[in-house]
Amino acid sequence: MATAPARAPLELTLRGVLLGGAITLLFTAANVYLGLKIGLTFATSIPAAVISMAILRFFPGSTILENNIVQTVASAAGTLAAIIFVLPGLVMIGWWNGFPYVETAAITMFGGILGVMFSVPLRRALVVDSPELPYPEGRAAAEVLQVGAGSREGAEESARGLKVIVVNAVAAAGFALVTRMKLAAEEGAMFFKAGAGSTGIIGGLQFALIGAGHLIGLTVGIAILVGIAIGWWIALPILSAGMPGAADAVANTVFRSEVRFLGAGTIGMAAIWTLLKIIGPVIGGIRSSLAASAAARSGAEVPIGERDLPITIVAVVTLGMLLPIGWLLWSVLSAGPLSASAGLLVAGSLAFVLVVGLVIASVCGYMAGLIGASNSPVSGIGILSVVAASLMLVGLYGRDLDPGTTQALIAYALIVTGIVFGVATISNDNLQDLKTGQLVGATPWKQQVALIFGVIFGSLVIPPVLSVLNASFGFAGVAGASADALPAPQAALISSLAKGVLGGDLRWDLIGIGAAIGAGVILVDEVLARTSKLRLPPLAVGLGIYLPMGVTLTVVIGAVIGWFYDRAAERARDPEFVKRMGVLMATGMIVGDSLFGVLYAGIVYETGSEVPLALVGPGFAGVALAGGTALFLALTAGLYLYTRRQAR
Repeated sequence: MATAPARAPLELTLRGVLLGGAITLLFTAANVYLGLKIGLTFATSIPAAVISMAILRFFPGSTILENNIVQTVASAAGTLAAIIFVLPGLVMIGWWNGFPYVETAAITMFGGILGVMFSVPLRRALVVDSPELPYPEGRAAAEVLQVGAGSREGAEESARGLKVIVVNAVAAAGFALVTRMKLAAEEGAMFFKAGAGSTGIIGGLQFALIGAGHLIGLTVGIAILVGIAIGWWIALPILSAGMPGAADAVANTVFRSEVRFLGAGTIGMAAIWTLLKIIGPVIGGIRSSLAASAAARSGAEVPIGERDLPITIVAVVTLGMLLPIGWLLWSVLSAGPLSASAGLLVAGSLAFVLVVGLVIASVCGYMAGLIGASNSPVSGIGILSVVAASLMLVGLYGRDLDPGTTQALIAYALIVTGIVFGVATISNDNLQDLKTGQLVGATPWKQQVALIFGVIFGSLVIPPVLSVLNASFGFAGVAGASADALPAPQAALISSLAKGVLGGDLRWDLIGIGAAIGAGVILVDEVLARTSKLRLPPLAVGLGIYLPMGVTLTVVIGAVIGWFYDRAAERARDPEFVKRMGVLMATGMIVGDSLFGVLYAGIVYETGSEVPLALVGPGFAGVALAGGTALFLALTAGLYLYTRRQAR
């Protein structure tokens, strides 16, 4: 009597996709708020894996592969929130008054699906054939999944990890509530004269910043600190020398209008250097993917771990996506001052999306493999993309145009960049997820399908969150914005670059100096790589220059605290478990702080008040700063001690 073949373990299941979608609602909303508030987003793979294991263990037949699908869906959707580094620029330039649902979702979804398609051949180049890339978050997520699947102790670890996330999230949200009551300050700042110029020291009292610092690690934290020193304590006093006015007003004005362009140049140079380093592996990976497809068509047995989506399907979907993208771009152009040349613009833009999108997917995938998705500043790629798109439009139209046509060109450049940026954000995260899948024995094509589901879920969630935040707070520098307006630093910079290139008044001198700084940092980093274990990531230095110090300094402090935590973990019986709990603690801080921000936006929207929860007036500010700082430090210490006890 023949034996029935063994059933394959559950992997791509309906319940797994739906659970990933449910987790998406939380993490995507948190990432949207965090990105608009401080210019950083966080990778969601590890917390999604922990939550998945804690829930699916109550269902029959759950497997490590099914949990991997859940984290893949949630991770793709969460990372897609980085589209907010571009789209708010359309509101900032006055092209949009809000975020129209269909257009916002379409820009996000079309770019995201292209990102999934581009990541298929890149998997071979940057995951299979590049063992030197560490993929820190992908390996950590795989380890979490393997521990959770391996034993009863693993299930207990998942439960404790979920508890750590919840406790830290509640504490972070609680402190955020106190700051919204104005009983504690959100930020402490001291500005002063430095020679003939102005500068200052600013620190934010937000747990999302401590959590982000813990996740990025000491190497990136030090690089950001170097960027702070270059931007705030060297460049700012020089550029503000002789300017009249109070130190705080002068420092903030010069930082926004000049210093940040130095950071843009540094990031641009670092991104170009990264591209040059990975051209060879990318070309080799595409060749390997074509060879594998040919072998499959000839009837050769392809191992499960090598079964990507067939390259023919990838090509058909990629080309098929050009139709809705073309329709979207045509609808933007057809009713405006650019309608006469809509056909030429759409054709050129589609070629731009294909060529530049593949290049950017390669760069972002490499960066994520090298330093992790959380640490990989895709906003730098957005900077290069919007400058390239704007220069393309200048080549077609020139610069001597009426204001209406110039505004339409700026908006068009931002929309094209938004699509390309969707490619960048997804490829920045997808290869991390595919590395996790490789380590746990997943089927690549099933993960790639799950990534598409993640893109769809994220695209449906992002528009309403953006709409509520815009209606409640607005964006800094936009007429009608509240006192708590969201800075949206990357969107502000990218829209400024588009306006500068198309208007002809871009500070190329500052960008050039920033590029020279970037070249110097690259040289130092390469020397360090050959002579010591230390590194100075150029992209992180650029971030330190162009992000506000109220964000970056606290992130650096979080990185230092995280380093001490990890050093202490080395003395534990199970160091890796203690470190993983630290990652979950940091994630809880970010999620709690960010989700409260989204909730608070809803309260502001419903009440129509900018300070609906305030219990005290401006006269309490001194006490709020002193008391809030003390409470923040005490809570930080308490949460680290609590997490360490749970790890024992």
